[in-house]
Amino acid sequence: MQDGAPPGQDTSEDLGEPRRLVILEDDQTLARALQRSFERRGYQVALAHDPTELDALLEQQSFGYAVVDLKLGTSSGLPCVATLHEHDPDMLIVVLTGFASINTAIEAIKLGACHYLAKPSNADDIEAAFGKAGGDVEAPITSRPTSIKTLEWERITETLAATDFNISETARRLGMHRRTLARKLEKRPVK
Repeated sequence: MQDGAPPGQDTSEDLGEPRRLVILEDDQTLARALQRSFERRGYQVALAHDPTELDALLEQQSFGYAVVDLKLGTSSGLPCVATLHEHDPDMLIVVLTGFASINTAIEAIKLGACHYLAKPSNADDIEAAFGKAGGDVEAPITSRPTSIKTLEWERITETLAATDFNISETARRLGMHRRTLARKLEKRPVK
């Protein structure tokens, strides 16, 4: 980053250096689509589909930007956010998730992410999130209370993440029959 640049704006492209982005996403179709979109925007993109691949990439090169899927197979992407932030505290990290919850959003930000987006999100959304790394003081405050369904879903996703996405253990912790939880997850898949 260049001195005097607004937070979240990389001026390395102006200096002839490429903008390097790593995408950690286990859905290979989505990962390739994001890769193509960002390459058209001038980024050099590397893909990782699991934490081991990410570690190997970090040994080879540095990145200014990262996109991390919150759910990587049966594990959480949150430790990867921490790894990326430890590797480079100035890296702009956006977390993507198909099951947004307040708890995981807070943890992602505390671990070093600059933004948290619900899927489906495209390259436009992600690039805008990189630009808002400093926060938005004009963000509207809604007066609408959270619905019971939203609270239930947040509790389910929080417990799923805590159990490393083990459905049986999640159902046990929630005091819910496993088939009931499976039906709820079928209606609103965790991706």
